[in-house]
Amino acid sequence: MKEKLIQIFKIPELRNKIFFILALLVVFRLAANVPIPGIDQERLKSFFQGNEFFGLLNMFSGRGLSSISIVMLGVGPYITSSIIMQLLTMIFPRLEQIYKEEGEAGRQKFNQYTRWITVPLAAMQTFGMIALFRSQGIIATLSAFDMATMITIAVAGTIFLMWLGELITEKNIGNGVSLIIFAGIVSGIPSSIARLFATSDSSKLFSYLILGAIVILAIGAVVYVTEGQRNIPVAYAKRIRGNKMYGGTSTHLPLRINQAGVIPIIFALSIMLFPGMIANFLATKYSGAAIAGIASKAAIILSPTSWVYWLLYFLLVVAFTYFYTAVVFDPNKISESLQKNGGYVPGIRPGKNTAEYLYRIMNRVTLSGAAFLGLIAVLPFIVQSFTSIGQISIGGTGLLIVVSVVIETMKQIEGQLVMRDYEGF
Repeated sequence: MKEKLIQIFKIPELRNKIFFILALLVVFRLAANVPIPGIDQERLKSFFQGNEFFGLLNMFSGRGLSSISIVMLGVGPYITSSIIMQLLTMIFPRLEQIYKEEGEAGRQKFNQYTRWITVPLAAMQTFGMIALFRSQGIIATLSAFDMATMITIAVAGTIFLMWLGELITEKNIGNGVSLIIFAGIVSGIPSSIARLFATSDSSKLFSYLILGAIVILAIGAVVYVTEGQRNIPVAYAKRIRGNKMYGGTSTHLPLRINQAGVIPIIFALSIMLFPGMIANFLATKYSGAAIAGIASKAAIILSPTSWVYWLLYFLLVVAFTYFYTAVVFDPNKISESLQKNGGYVPGIRPGKNTAEYLYRIMNRVTLSGAAFLGLIAVLPFIVQSFTSIGQISIGGTGLLIVVSVVIETMKQIEGQLVMRDYEGF
């Protein structure tokens, strides 16, 4: 590995790309630490410490939300816009046709639609965040002009990060948006480790060893599952056109274990936190009434300290993994595409039988991926159960993102080395 890293930095073009990307990530981290004026930092800190959902939003914003910086939303609105566009392709066939059949021009048009949707989403999210922070006393009462100014700054910050992400992606060393999220997550690790050492207790040495073992096992499991796939053999019939023969080759169709990424965890967490928020609101609003007692008990059961909460969380992650995989993976379209190109799965009739076979195999593969995502989601609860230390700031979801981004970036760097006749990692 050391020799390969040295070889990478010996190639001027590759070295310049890496330094350029690092410089853009430094610019992003500087922007994430420039706060908007008029913020009560103490109340803001206590608010994020007691709210897991906003802790997750803060992670996706590159930790700019916890300081209400000029890039407080990060690339969150752009990610939301991308998911919306992906789901819209399932509803409107014309969008799918633009993306898949019109080549590079179609993909650019599709990306432009994504950017347009990002702007109103960023404005609405900023308005909602400001209203929430005002209700918590974190932001003072604002005039209409101040509100408009703050929204404009936050939307401009999101567009700025979106632009940085596209500049990074153009260098073909990792995905720009993913690297920005990666930089935000990794930036919190040093302070988390320092806090862990500052509050360390020699009597808990065994607990620290267990924590280290869990982290190592989790990293290994994430790598294994992220790279894991089921290969379906595919053969192509021979076809003669004029004086030339085509086809007659054998290949495979890869079905990834984790098709959905971290999307199911985000969906499940969003749903899990709503009942608790409503219960807390009812308990406060109707204090002293019978409904308040029921709401208080429900709030305790659905709090992140309850095993019921984590069990429901696990089940929701599994359910959403199946749902999102069904959205992005269509066996009927794959079967139809294979049949049009003269391909078939050996031993399976083309058409409907092939679609049913792919559907059955995908369900089995998804079971492993869904169970793994559920375990990653409840990793903080597992850590707290086996140790009395608590959880470090990266969490299971952050670990999944960090490892996935590192693997993707390494593959692209490896591709750059292979292009220059160097051996990969």
